[in-house]
Amino acid sequence: MSDRRLAIDVIVPARGAQYWHEVLIERLAAAGHAVAVALDPVADGWPAWVNGTLALERRLFRRRVRALASQIEPPMSGAPHVAANLRVDLAGHAPVRDVPTLALRFDGAYDARAVPALVAAGRLPVLDVVLDGAHVVGRAWPMIDRREAASLGVEDVLARAITALVSAVEACAADRLDRLEAIAPLQTDQRFLPAYLTSALPRLGREAWRRLRFRHAHWRVGYRFHDGPGVADTGRLGTGWTLLADAGDRFYADPFVFHWQDRAFLFVEDYLHAAGKAVISVVPFNAAGVPQSARVVLEEPHHLSYPQVFTRDGAIWMLPEASTSGKLTLYRAEAFPDRWRAKAVLAEGEISDATLLAHDGRLWLFATDRDGFGSTSDTLVVFEAEALAGPWRPHRLNPILIDRRRARPGGAFVRDRAGRIFLPVQDGTLGYGGGLGLSELLLLDSDTIHLSPPRPIVADGDWPYPRIHTLNRSGPLEVIDGIVPVRKPLFENRAS
Repeated sequence: MSDRRLAIDVIVPARGAQYWHEVLIERLAAAGHAVAVALDPVADGWPAWVNGTLALERRLFRRRVRALASQIEPPMSGAPHVAANLRVDLAGHAPVRDVPTLALRFDGAYDARAVPALVAAGRLPVLDVVLDGAHVVGRAWPMIDRREAASLGVEDVLARAITALVSAVEACAADRLDRLEAIAPLQTDQRFLPAYLTSALPRLGREAWRRLRFRHAHWRVGYRFHDGPGVADTGRLGTGWTLLADAGDRFYADPFVFHWQDRAFLFVEDYLHAAGKAVISVVPFNAAGVPQSARVVLEEPHHLSYPQVFTRDGAIWMLPEASTSGKLTLYRAEAFPDRWRAKAVLAEGEISDATLLAHDGRLWLFATDRDGFGSTSDTLVVFEAEALAGPWRPHRLNPILIDRRRARPGGAFVRDRAGRIFLPVQDGTLGYGGGLGLSELLLLDSDTIHLSPPRPIVADGDWPYPRIHTLNRSGPLEVIDGIVPVRKPLFENRAS
């Protein structure tokens, strides 16, 4: 069977349709599939007091956009097909028929009503896409960014439910749906109130107290000159790190090193707390290896970070993250290191931490894509091109994976002495910036991408902030960053 458009019946709870069901249906229709809706009269919606609790939280956090968990009238999209190619069961208990059926399991529960209880209890759910109730054909590890709020965690999980199901449907249409394993029976506690009272509510209180006293986030950059094997070689931070000082009203993060005319230049995200967004600054090193004062080299109306700087085609380029702008923009140095001009938009969307690789005569970008909703840190996508300015094409397997433990890049690709290629990847198991690992690139071409499970970087040695999320090196200069608890000033007009 070649890549084709499908006739799909989507089974929706008649009394418990939610906005994420509607978004999924719209996404499938936008992909060209013929979608019809079948209402399940048996499945119930989420209890009113669960919906009320989540809605109250969202008001406290001033979330005005429509919640994916919000209840809606059942979406209508024509009568069920006489001869459907596929069914997508969002009610959780459609009987097996001769039509292939995809359903979701949330930590073993087919009923999405388990999601609020799982998130409230502090769980990080695993999502399984199940074919015909027998085989797992897709798996996702959603990132939960704001773990102090059950309502926001629920949104992150439902967002990746959409991504995982759309990906599975596209794989089915292309006849590349792999059966990963036979399903195993699992038990999931779906009691929301005990989990909320004993786990979620105390977490919310602790976070509120923390934010009264500390900055929401503050990063610090470390550097060392090191001629021997580095972090990527040993898998350990080791010793010899020096802190790049900041004034406290701002922080530096996402360090990238670039050598030019026998001098080292450190490019960083430069976040001013009062402004609520970052610019890109450069820290030159003198001949003695001493960092000079940071100075701003690139500022836009939107937030900038992750300033990967590299040479190609006789020029120096920068590819910073600008996901809040909705596009990935390439800049060229007009007068290095201080003046940069935008040259091309390489991709549209909320693309984060795009990392360039030249491999087998082609160019590749590894990044995360928010995919409209949810976290920016759990959905890996890859683009390919023949030339730096493009056109850049999404890989046919996108999204490559949905995995909070290894989707988001955390620095430039590394080649070891044996020629193996590694990508530093962020591990969000403990939260954003919770750790870093190294995944080996085992296979990369226009048809296949395979990365090894990451090898965690051990945060030992003399670096005092073990929760790191960036690693880079150029020559002997190696750089990392780590998140730091920093108290707010006694009188601060703007919340950090």
